[in-house]
Amino acid sequence: MNKTEQLYTDLQTKSLENYKQSGKGSFAENIYIQVGSATCENASGAQVVYEEFRKHIVSSGRNDIKIRVVGCTGRCSHEPIVVVFIPGQDPVIYCHVDATSAHEIFANHVLGGKKVDKYLLASESTSYQGTVTADKLADEFINRYGQLEFYCDQTRIALRNAGVTEALDINEYVCKAQGFKALAKVLAKNDIDWLINEMCESKLRGRGGAGFPTGKKWQFVQGNPEIERYIVCNADEGDPGAFMDRSMLESDPFSIIEGIIIGGFAISAQKGFFYIRAEYPLAISRIEKTIEICRKYGLLGKNILGSGFDFDLEIRLGAGAFVCGEETALIHSIEGKRGQPRIRPPFPAVKGLWGKPTIIDNVETLANVPAVFIMGAEKFHKVGTANSGGTKVFALAGKVKNTGLVEVPMGTKLRDIVYGVGGGLLDGRELKAVQTGGPAGGMIPVDLIDIEVDYDTLIKEGSFMGSGGMIILDNTDCMVDIAKFYLTFTQDESCGKCTPCREGTRRMLEILERITQGKGTLEDIDKLERLAHLIQKTSLCGLGKGAPNPVLSTLKHFRKEYEMHVIDKRCLAGKCTSLIHYEINADKCVGCGACAKACPVDCISGERREAHKIDQKRCIKCGSCFNVCKFGAVDKL
Repeated sequence: MNKTEQLYTDLQTKSLENYKQSGKGSFAENIYIQVGSATCENASGAQVVYEEFRKHIVSSGRNDIKIRVVGCTGRCSHEPIVVVFIPGQDPVIYCHVDATSAHEIFANHVLGGKKVDKYLLASESTSYQGTVTADKLADEFINRYGQLEFYCDQTRIALRNAGVTEALDINEYVCKAQGFKALAKVLAKNDIDWLINEMCESKLRGRGGAGFPTGKKWQFVQGNPEIERYIVCNADEGDPGAFMDRSMLESDPFSIIEGIIIGGFAISAQKGFFYIRAEYPLAISRIEKTIEICRKYGLLGKNILGSGFDFDLEIRLGAGAFVCGEETALIHSIEGKRGQPRIRPPFPAVKGLWGKPTIIDNVETLANVPAVFIMGAEKFHKVGTANSGGTKVFALAGKVKNTGLVEVPMGTKLRDIVYGVGGGLLDGRELKAVQTGGPAGGMIPVDLIDIEVDYDTLIKEGSFMGSGGMIILDNTDCMVDIAKFYLTFTQDESCGKCTPCREGTRRMLEILERITQGKGTLEDIDKLERLAHLIQKTSLCGLGKGAPNPVLSTLKHFRKEYEMHVIDKRCLAGKCTSLIHYEINADKCVGCGACAKACPVDCISGERREAHKIDQKRCIKCGSCFNVCKFGAVDKL
């Protein structure tokens, strides 16, 4: 046993002693009330729930009842989530808990031993079906949540500790989550060639969107004569509807730091940076505290675990510019310059921060790094596909029953995500498309629902993996309107440095606005397509190159909708208000006056018990009349 292995053994021993002394690990002796705490949980009232339980514990005078705070489990649509652990019994999971239900749960279940059925998070399955069991990476998660259908078809690697460990408890991370075991293994072996080869063998690809092989990226720094090197964790998560990175930073910050230290060692970096958007105050706070704890335990700073490796971390805050997710713009921002991309090559691995070799990996990528060395590269690779090892975390949203964070193996069929983990569409609606990849992504139509979700397959169909946004769309969604929404976002977020992105996206948006207003022509559709291809080929950075993707993919799969907008002047989904026409059917109207009362511009007239009429010149097409009519007398044309 070398010095690093001995120091890690000492860390384990010390952590276990601290963990036992805290009483947190004695699930066999104490009753535990576990409350989720992340931005999403807190926004749903988790802090109020925590305080309510804490007051009841104090009032009860019971020393055997403990309360603990964990991160987000990903079941966002059912938060706040509370888990009650009673010795000798299976965990009981409650959802949508508030102060009132907390009082009932404490009185009836915690004190009385009787579950409160009306607040239970319903379960339709009793066994965990995930694949990561051999290395016990997700055993703690399985024991707590594996009974629920939402998690049965998931495989937890990146999110293995989310909702399980207390975010800022290093003792629990070391004792329960094999924390820093991977780092100790890497430092003890002290073989960078072996380390990078393991990363290459794992087939871990960058989870930030581009999907570049992580090991190959690290390999680029080898042989560079520059001694000063940097590694950056890109936590500038800007895609609309994406919150994977934020959740990981808030729920399992130690694993991200362990991953970035391993990455720093792989490229012989002396320093690393967290680049986090300022809109993530809880994530920032927890990363700050985690860095302090790691320094205290000798896991950051000089001579980490006696290995002779010196490495430390700093945090830099982003101001929320979407373009700063692009690595060269991010570098400029850290340097204190305006966040604009630059021409590549040279790539950051050759010339990055302050002109020195720099590796930039996103949060999810770094969360997977320790898992590679705990599981072994071969086992990690087997979870995914031939070219993409491991899992992918998605922010599942839209017209699906189960919204939230889901983690599935690379190569999982889109159908299994939507109808398996997602539980199918709301209200029995029909699936129309799945939007992946955020503003740089595209639409996968329902007839391609059986494709395997992977970097290469999505690109082939005109979409993109992106950081992991996945929005489920049904027949009430207009594809032209969706394309316009994303283009509005990217046009607004364009840094303005290159003409194709700055001016081209503006012209594209103008065409889309004409089409959705009923003023477009078939020639406009052709112009839109040519302009999109031109911008894609000539823009400077990924923002501009990706901006036309939502338009091109909708033109590819839903061209008839564009043609309907310009030829028939109709929006089949009824989203483009300029193309909507409301009329009152005189044969059905009973003259109740409900539509006239609901109209915000008083454009509906008629005597009581007589058919009413809409003044089309004054109608703003808000749909209020259509929504309030109980007799189906208002036609939406």
